[in-house]
Amino acid sequence: MSYQDDIQQVEKLIRSKKGTWDGISAESVVRMQVQNRFRTGLDIARYTAAIMRKDMAAYDADPANYTQSLGCWHGFIGQQKLISIKKHFGNTDRKYLYLSGWMVAALRSDFGPLPDQSMHEKTSVPALIEELYTFLKQADARELGMMFRDLDAARAAGDKAKEASILKAIDGYQTHVVPIIADIDAGFGNAEATYLLAKKMIEAGACALQIENQVSDEKQCGHQDGKVTVPHEDFLAKVRACRYAFMELGVEDGIIVTRTDSLGAGLTKQIAVSHAPGDIGDQYNSFLDCEEVTPAQCNPGDVLITRDGKLMRPKRLPSNLFQFREGTGADRCVLDSITSLQNGADLLWIETEKPHVEQIASMMDRIREVIPNAKLVYNNSPSFNWTLNFRQQIFDAWKKDGKDVSAYDRDKLMSVDYDGTALAYEADEKIRTFQADGARRAGIFHHLITLPTYHTAALSTDNLAKEYFGEAGMLGYVLNVQRQEIRQGIACVKHQNMSGSDIGDDHKEYFAGEAALKASGDANTMHQFA
Repeated sequence: MSYQDDIQQVEKLIRSKKGTWDGISAESVVRMQVQNRFRTGLDIARYTAAIMRKDMAAYDADPANYTQSLGCWHGFIGQQKLISIKKHFGNTDRKYLYLSGWMVAALRSDFGPLPDQSMHEKTSVPALIEELYTFLKQADARELGMMFRDLDAARAAGDKAKEASILKAIDGYQTHVVPIIADIDAGFGNAEATYLLAKKMIEAGACALQIENQVSDEKQCGHQDGKVTVPHEDFLAKVRACRYAFMELGVEDGIIVTRTDSLGAGLTKQIAVSHAPGDIGDQYNSFLDCEEVTPAQCNPGDVLITRDGKLMRPKRLPSNLFQFREGTGADRCVLDSITSLQNGADLLWIETEKPHVEQIASMMDRIREVIPNAKLVYNNSPSFNWTLNFRQQIFDAWKKDGKDVSAYDRDKLMSVDYDGTALAYEADEKIRTFQADGARRAGIFHHLITLPTYHTAALSTDNLAKEYFGEAGMLGYVLNVQRQEIRQGIACVKHQNMSGSDIGDDHKEYFAGEAALKASGDANTMHQFA
């Protein structure tokens, strides 16, 4: 129904109360309802899951329709991203948020900064999802509140055309609420623990859960050493646990993103159970680094398997872990990905050690031979030195093509001395088109940066501290922060408005009428930023 239809319906309800509700304004009720469209996290999860499914279909039709997100660790950060997106692009189409487990561990744990090893409180993850959506819903309330004020002003001025235009905008309003892809790490325990946490995350609003194939109690950041994977059946039990959670809660379109860390993980904690040659357990074990032995060569406690009719002893490390053969990472990623998609996953995530389109495509081409519509979520990680990687890629390509590279030292391409060179410009252009190239060539449906605001907060704080505590003093803040907010139209320059002060004033007026004591009177210094 339209805004006007909703008002008529509430007016009918008020009249039915025989005068006892006459102090209630039907239009004020509808304004509050419009400002609070999503009543529960499950409403959000269902709404955003449908968005992702629509976007996945659009990508299948045309890879130019890839999606993007930025990682966030606080509701305010997520809110500002979406406000900025709407300001600069007019809508939030194909723009999501990513909830990074790394940032939760580093910035949200009661233990203080932690490495990305699933040591933080698991409840902090659903709590952040709920916080993000609280801030996004307030962004809606704020923006709609300003539209309501404009509507009142148009009516007061008798401007029917403007009134009609604003009413149309209210009816067609696009929310700041977008899909969140949420990191559940390796499930924080066994399959039951995964299911319980998944439920909490979905109830908070998550429509997409990203789960990785590492051992939960040995979990490492995907870009660090020492990663240990689990056999496929163990991982698939957790994938099914996530699907059960979605289905139990009525979010049938929920998205499961299965991440493989096998490219950089050379270890396993378990030998997979195998019932027949060629089954999934046997395939997992086929990558183990083994030595052929005879019964006489065996020691107490040895683990033995057979391979091609031969007795084999997997190499066991002092850590009691088993290692895979070198050079098998890509093959294991392909097997992991195909197996996941065949058992309930919707999207893939292959963690790589560098951003290289052809490396990613070489694995995705093999996966798509089996599952043609396989799609990837890719981590455009700050753990990569993007400048160095792409300059080296261009250097290597030039050298292969016979171009003269004698002016460059491949090991020192990060040097500022190369910033203005032709090689640097070509590398930057490749960085610029990386997402579009990856979407077209390597099946990347969704590009995300895991930790962007961790780094932007550090950089901006460093710059402010240098200026403010140095010779610039207060001018360091005014010149580089406040004046830029004003010039660029950053909403937060009116920080009282952003915190909900004007929304509260509207409510006070609804509740108390002319007796309302409002904060937005003439003495409010925020009017200096009108």
